Amino acid sequence: MTIDTLVAFALFAFVSSITPGPNNLMLLASGMNFGFRASMPHMLGISGGFFILLLAVGFGLGEVFARYPITYAVMKWAGAIYLVYLAWRIANAGAVDDPSEGAASNAIKPTPLSFAGAALFQWVNPKAWVMAASTFSIYLPPASGWAMVLAFSALFAAINLPCVSCWTLFGSRLKRWLKDPHYSRVFNIMMAVLLLVSLVPMLHDH
Repeated sequence: MTIDTLVAFALFAFVSSITPGPNNLMLLASGMNFGFRASMPHMLGISGGFFILLLAVGFGLGEVFARYPITYAVMKWAGAIYLVYLAWRIANAGAVDDPSEGAASNAIKPTPLSFAGAALFQWVNPKAWVMAASTFSIYLPPASGWAMVLAFSALFAAINLPCVSCWTLFGSRLKRWLKDPHYSRVFNIMMAVLLLVSLVPMLHDH
């Protein structure tokens, strides 16, 4: 493994982690609605869950999908359904710190996505699968041993965490300008629509 390959992989990990996708859109909305600190389990769940996904793909899970395409199709549509549900949750998150929300109704106040929920979401996140597959088809030779798989997975996760955290931080800063219930409602609906739009490439694939 050359230093050039390692640098190229680190750059790929950074670009793919920092660019928009389902995870980052949800963290942007979570930061705005719940704040940075409350969204930390969500952030850690993304990086932790993606680390486990990388290990699984590196140790041969991709071969299972290649041999049994129906398993990938099931995962893909399960991911689509879950993304629709998450988009609905974001759209109905309500205004931040709005005293009227929940005061006159018995509706359950929305909460940030948990560590476990965020980690499990990586298994049905289409962008996460593309990132994991690219890691082991482009940057890591098939004959690489378990130590290399572990090292590359850990490096990717380490780069991923600060990248996704930036989206949460940006969302938390937006809260200052979106205190008006109308503006926060519009923001949440926009995030929900963008999350649904992120489904289009996945559903048109194959």
